[in-house]
Amino acid sequence: MPELKILNNKEIKEIYGLVEKQWGAKIKLDYGFLKNNKNKIFVVNKDISKIDFSKLRLNSVGMYFCEIDSRGIRLSIEGSQIIGPKAAKNVVELDEEETRKWLKGEDLEKECKDCSGFIILKNKKDFLGNGKYANGRILNYVGKTRRVNIS
Repeated sequence: MPELKILNNKEIKEIYGLVEKQWGAKIKLDYGFLKNNKNKIFVVNKDISKIDFSKLRLNSVGMYFCEIDSRGIRLSIEGSQIIGPKAAKNVVELDEEETRKWLKGEDLEKECKDCSGFIILKNKKDFLGNGKYANGRILNYVGKTRRVNIS
């Protein structure tokens, strides 16, 4: 069973700092933050502190928000939908054909001025997730189970 650690205010501020540094988004979310042993961050309702977990067997709790490792902070699809509207940089607009390719799980060949590291992808008002930009290519991190088979 994955071990979940409740993050304290200092650790949450560090996450906010990483988000601001990467996407220029100043955020303050009204959630509790949990971290598993694989450095995945989950957000939960703060009322979770009222539950006694010692008698429960849990695989996960809350919504997967991001992962933090040596490459930086990588948002989940839902994380990009939370951060995207507030992001001031490292956001790439995709056209319809690029969006189709992205949702199928394909990497994209696309030049992006002023982009670095993990970027948020969007089509019109829809935020599609996170990819890693390097050398004119956006690497797709959409999991196989979340890919869409569209023509």
